[in-house]
Amino acid sequence: MELSTGQRRAVFAVVVIVLAALGYYLVVPAVTHGHAAASPTASGSATAAAPSSAPAPAVTAPAAGAGGVNIYAWLPFTQQDLAAAASAAVRFSVDYNTFTYTESAADYVGAMGSLITGELAATLRAAYQIPGVAKLRTSQKQVSTGTAVISALRAFGASSVTFIVTAGQRLATASGTSSGSTQYAVTVTGSGVSWQVSDIELESAGNE
Repeated sequence: MELSTGQRRAVFAVVVIVLAALGYYLVVPAVTHGHAAASPTASGSATAAAPSSAPAPAVTAPAAGAGGVNIYAWLPFTQQDLAAAASAAVRFSVDYNTFTYTESAADYVGAMGSLITGELAATLRAAYQIPGVAKLRTSQKQVSTGTAVISALRAFGASSVTFIVTAGQRLATASGTSSGSTQYAVTVTGSGVSWQVSDIELESAGNE
């Protein structure tokens, strides 16, 4: 069903409210590698993370918005679809900022398994082993642990959803530990409960 501009804006507003209600189910507070976490620096190094084989969390938030309107009747996916897509985005974002200087690019990206598309895997692998980035990671003995929470829903289509994710990073180095966070636009593609992350950009880059 084709929606007008006004209807699409209304749908976005209600979906954001629903996402807030689902927050407890869709957020992974902290996930670490089984063998150590380390992530790229803010200058653009890539990060690897272990894929989660657990199914998407059960969601019990109401599907109806104000006035009892079922917003999922206006969307190209169900409440369960949205929860699965959000889960994939959060798990990936945690993995993205979880890595260790002892990992190779293959280990870093391979740990994400089927959570990411082949094209994104190639991009992350190349970014992880950029000479300057890799040298800094090793010389500083970087070990990074990621966290993530969905901040907003930016866009959606018949088979894709783009979330704004606030990704946290606790970075331990030979000289100390620091923490910070960055907002990314994370796009997942798929359908039903099967979703893969196909793109990640800085939120400010306007990935839509």
